[in-house]
Amino acid sequence: MIPVSLIQEAIEWRRQFHLRPELGYHEDETSQRVAALLREFGLQVHTGLAGTGVVGTLENGPGPAIGLRADMDALPITELGDAPWRSSQPGVMHACGHDGHTAMLLAAAKHLSATRRFSGTLHFVFQPAEENLGGARKMVADGLFTLFPMDAIYGLHNWPGLPVGHVAVNSGPMMASLDAFEITLRGKSCHAAMPENGADPIVAAAQLILALQTIPARRLSPLSSAVVSITQINGGEAINVIPESVVLRGTLRCLQADVRSRVRGMIDDFVTTFTAPLGIDGSIDYLTDYPVTCNHAAAAQQVRDCALALLPTEQVHWETSPSMASEDFACMLEACPGAYFWIGADGEVPSAPLHNARYDFNDDVIPEGVTFWTALAEKLLPLG
Repeated sequence: MIPVSLIQEAIEWRRQFHLRPELGYHEDETSQRVAALLREFGLQVHTGLAGTGVVGTLENGPGPAIGLRADMDALPITELGDAPWRSSQPGVMHACGHDGHTAMLLAAAKHLSATRRFSGTLHFVFQPAEENLGGARKMVADGLFTLFPMDAIYGLHNWPGLPVGHVAVNSGPMMASLDAFEITLRGKSCHAAMPENGADPIVAAAQLILALQTIPARRLSPLSSAVVSITQINGGEAINVIPESVVLRGTLRCLQADVRSRVRGMIDDFVTTFTAPLGIDGSIDYLTDYPVTCNHAAAAQQVRDCALALLPTEQVHWETSPSMASEDFACMLEACPGAYFWIGADGEVPSAPLHNARYDFNDDVIPEGVTFWTALAEKLLPLG
């Protein structure tokens, strides 16, 4: 059993993190607090991976080494909630629950350090910059798995739409790949009353946006998974001037690597050839690329077995529908065996969606998450 006092402590940590959110690669205060607590719990602490990343190591006899990962960064969103711990940082909030993920892993580290009912090595990985900035990839590049060799690594995410006390895991894909892109359409500016003297990138942008939607609708099999979304349009300075250029930003998400490759090629073709008859020069730059978050089957089965030992069968969801959202934990799974899973976030009142300005991590998830992390560590690293 996890002590009630520890759960209350974890809730307080979570609310402190929520009150003072920090964006990716700027989690300085959060990182320092995490490192200080881990040292207080008696762990060996390493800082500086990916700038603000923290790894706490707990050794207890011979055995395998496994990693447990939490993300720490917040989002550039203005919070609309009214909780006493609402964000104190204008334009920044924990709208994805990383405050809760961090607090739960800290509590698990404290409990496992006190009880030591395992044999082996635990690495508690606190990752910066999950939100579109590739913090996981940067930690790997900075030597995460070289400095801390692991037999497997595991990550979780709270999941609105799934009730508290439920767990979902797949033996394969959990989350889609992500390609974030920026399209620049260059035309020729002119007076808005004399469009024949220029080449209008705004008209080209409007047509291109609609044309891109034909890729998943008409160029792919309905059995393929792909989402192309344009999420930003920037162009123009004066109401009576056709601008020189327009910039579009958006994302592509896929569940199959071959589909991802094909769709990227189609987008490139649309950008460079579709706009040419309009007198527009189009180019595309890819800003972020995450692979599919694809679990290793054996590690996923370990998560499922742990869940079945803790929960009624109907609360354990196996081979559920993947999400078309993305997660850079995928980069860790490319470098090390492991699994990523969801834990339910909905109480009596359903949670606001992730990335919503009224979202707030459900503190009722904290005892579930701490219990699961503890049970998984003890299952994977059993005492002889």
